[in-house]
Amino acid sequence: MAGSVLGGTALLLTGCSDGSGPGDGRQDADAAADARLRAQAARDSSALLARYDATLAAHPGLGGRLRPLRAEVARHAAAFGASPAPAASGAPSARPRTGASAATAPSAAPSAPAVPPDEKQARTDLAAAERRTADARATALVSAPPELARLLASVAAAGAAHAYLLTLAEDGA
Repeated sequence: MAGSVLGGTALLLTGCSDGSGPGDGRQDADAAADARLRAQAARDSSALLARYDATLAAHPGLGGRLRPLRAEVARHAAAFGASPAPAASGAPSARPRTGASAATAPSAAPSAPAVPPDEKQARTDLAAAERRTADARATALVSAPPELARLLASVAAAGAAHAYLLTLAEDGA
């Protein structure tokens, strides 16, 4: 996974300019690609944020470890244009794994992700979600317009670091 992030970063360093000029249709294609990739990245960040909120709601004792990472994910979501999410102070709308559905919001927000009852497994699941999201971003940045590619690379690297930190928390608990 780290190799995919590093490989994507190397591509950025060698090809940040495509040399397209005005009136060649390339700008329209880049704008469409940018909008599509930003929308996907915003959805991915929002889903990851929901996972953090659900985990915090199910395991409030993990707040000291998870809140700083959650705050970063919220900033990433905002950078991609996602609607601002309230800070998790216990995330009352998120539910642990019980079979109950999440409250339906007018914005049609997805239901809260299932969270294992075991704290260690909850952190493991959260780390896996961070890795999957970072990998998806590293893959997407290769076809992204230069500015968005740099943002995707930066956020993918942050996600990889989050996954690593969550793994360290597993070893330390």
